[in-house]
Amino acid sequence: MIKKWMLGLLGMVSLSASADTYTQTRYPIVLVPGVLGFQQVFGIDYFYDIPQALSGGGAQVFETSASALNSTTARGEELLSQVEDILAVTGASKVNLIGHSHGGVSARYVAGVLPQAVASVTTIGSPNAGTPVADVLLGVTQVPGLGQLALSITDALASFFDIAAGTQYAESAQAELMSMSTAGQASFNAQFPAGMPSTPCGQGAGSAQGQLYFSMSGTGVWTNFLDPTDLLFGATSLAFAGAANDGLTGRCSSHFGLVLRDDYPWNHGDEINQFIGLIGWFAPDPVSVYRTQANRLKNQGV
Repeated sequence: MIKKWMLGLLGMVSLSASADTYTQTRYPIVLVPGVLGFQQVFGIDYFYDIPQALSGGGAQVFETSASALNSTTARGEELLSQVEDILAVTGASKVNLIGHSHGGVSARYVAGVLPQAVASVTTIGSPNAGTPVADVLLGVTQVPGLGQLALSITDALASFFDIAAGTQYAESAQAELMSMSTAGQASFNAQFPAGMPSTPCGQGAGSAQGQLYFSMSGTGVWTNFLDPTDLLFGATSLAFAGAANDGLTGRCSSHFGLVLRDDYPWNHGDEINQFIGLIGWFAPDPVSVYRTQANRLKNQGV
């Protein structure tokens, strides 16, 4: 399922001479969700207030959906199908993929299997080198009795998110954890190396196979005491044993292509302006950062 944010009324996307064109990229922008995979659930957008801000600046913006929990290959194939639909609907020859968390890795998958259709990939808080959170949870799944029970409950919760979001995907917490583990992501990177650093915590190539590559991430965990998701990221951050992270992705693991910034004072939810915009009091506005990235893509001709 894809959703398009359009300017004007009744599907009109033409811009007047005085309209804002700050984010008017050459190719459509496709927003790719991470874990939970929804576009909107309980009236809340995954990318909170971000699609509207991008379309308001002239961009053609599409939101995609995915399995809440599944392997990179499964989620990548889901995204690939939606990208092909977007190309057919718009007549565009390429898209700009912006993916958060596992969505960034899914975007890399599509860029690898359909390179001629992808102008750029931007990963945001994506565990491009895996996450120790998945490593720890995989260990839990090996506990007799408890492991399988935990996986079954998690799969049921993922299916509930599907129903709430109006989608229907296959779910597999086990496949999700294996893909996002350090070993699983190392295997993925061996198959899709474009943009990945050659040294730990280094910077990858900013372009390859006619595509542009960018990444950004945060290193905050407890950022707003009003945000209930801070409790989750505070717990998962313990898996990093003190290394800089956003609660789910390590600073160095987020590196891909041209590293725009890897230390925003954001946690993993703040990177998509969640929960409902409750970021740190003095932190940069994520919506403005997404607009700046769209303008960067525009200025680079994509």
